[in-house]
Amino acid sequence: MSDQKRQLKLGAITMGAGGPGQPYLWLDEDLPVDASVSIDWYVEQARLAEEAKFDLIFMVDGLFITADSAPHYLNRLEPLTLLSALAVSTSHLGLVATVTTSYNEPFNTARSFASLELISGGRSGWNVVTTGDAGAAGNFSRDEHYDYDTRYTRGLEFVQVAQGLWDSYEQDAFPRDRATRTFLDRARQHALNHKGEHFQVVGPLNVSRSPQGQPVIFQAGDSEQGRDLGATIGEAIFTNASSIEAGQAFYNDIKTRAAKKGRDPRHIVVMPGTSVFVGDTDDQAREIEREIHTKDRDFDQALAGLGRPFGWHDFRQYDLDAPFPQQALAHAQRGFRTNAEKIANKAKEKGWTLRQTVEFISSPRPTPFAGSPETVATRLQEWFEGRALDGFNYPISHPDQWRRFREEVVPILQERGIVRTEYEATTLRGNLGLPVPENRYTKAREAESSSLSG
Repeated sequence: MSDQKRQLKLGAITMGAGGPGQPYLWLDEDLPVDASVSIDWYVEQARLAEEAKFDLIFMVDGLFITADSAPHYLNRLEPLTLLSALAVSTSHLGLVATVTTSYNEPFNTARSFASLELISGGRSGWNVVTTGDAGAAGNFSRDEHYDYDTRYTRGLEFVQVAQGLWDSYEQDAFPRDRATRTFLDRARQHALNHKGEHFQVVGPLNVSRSPQGQPVIFQAGDSEQGRDLGATIGEAIFTNASSIEAGQAFYNDIKTRAAKKGRDPRHIVVMPGTSVFVGDTDDQAREIEREIHTKDRDFDQALAGLGRPFGWHDFRQYDLDAPFPQQALAHAQRGFRTNAEKIANKAKEKGWTLRQTVEFISSPRPTPFAGSPETVATRLQEWFEGRALDGFNYPISHPDQWRRFREEVVPILQERGIVRTEYEATTLRGNLGLPVPENRYTKAREAESSSLSG
């Protein structure tokens, strides 16, 4: 992404009837109660995002739930199936799906994304996750979830195998010449023959190369392993930042790590997500924020939800007014360990009881992006120009707030030249300002030809 043409990238995150921390979003009368499984709702959100010139729409996913899971997690559509439908309902919007490397196979995943690539004309993105929900193991014939290090080494090899499979066909592999009865140029088809620590994959993939070469690789993870994986393979990074300083620190860390790996830092787009509240005035926006947070607060829900980063450990078995049970950390070693350690360490440092810990975790934290349309636009501009982000993910929640962001904040950013008024390209890579990966076999042949001619 060239600095001369640097513009703020926009993503829309769909949480349907309500994600974590939103147990009662579905009570909003402007939101269909079945939003998470309604194709009509998803199509409408995608079209609204495209009208506002967003870069992408993003589908979160998971493979394990309990009765305590958020409403959207309890009943939602499988991302790649859903995005195939959205691909034919839109023409420019990027389509990003979460798919785990822990409970899939590279060939099937590469084939599914390659198919979405052709259906959409090169607009897909893969949010690579290694799965933090340890309970998922029980849904895939495993007695135990992969340990932390195995998840990340497997994840890296998985992505590298998929990328190799996406190079199975060079761009001109299919002449489809009826006169010569030549459908395939055999010299342009390549088997992978990968043998690694976790996978053995022969190939080739049975789907041709897409207009953008390969899906864009998205990644999110704040642990050392997560950041290192993002710097190694990520082209767009999902993250969270509570302040511009925290955003800048993460931004600099990821770009520095990527540069040390020989990558161009400009070819990584950092896109944090956080809540946005828009009002007629700054005070009104803060009042809207307080009202929504108050409606969503539920101590019992928060107590149950605390178990998720700890491998769904049941905290309801403990005395609420006793010190936070540090022994629960043992259950996080195969879960969301980084988040669990942050919670446990904070409780230990502060000397909190379990009740105080739950109250802290569930207490509302004012977002940096609340205010009048002008205030929100200015704050986003400050973060963008201050290199705390390259783009921003807007979590779609209450319909009125989603409308105000699109119709009142985005136009201000467009007037300031920070957000596009028209799409630059028809592919996700083109709109994100990312290069098309060169096919490895084409590159090798051209290098050999150049060397012989020289």
